[in-house]
Amino acid sequence: MFTILTHLKNRYFTQKGQGIVEYALILAAVVVLAGYLGASGTLGSAVEGAFQGAANALTGKE
Repeated sequence: MFTILTHLKNRYFTQKGQGIVEYALILAAVVVLAGYLGASGTLGSAVEGAFQGAANALTGKE
């Protein structure tokens, strides 16, 4: 039992484990931000405007 706990401690409390936690926190922040922007409608409008601008540029419309 002690060997298993030592193995888990070494695996998750090292620099590698710290990196995984940092990536998880960044991912959580991005998800929260995207959820907020999606709920408020600004994200959809921004994406639609970007695609519309690209389509207009490709077809020559301004």
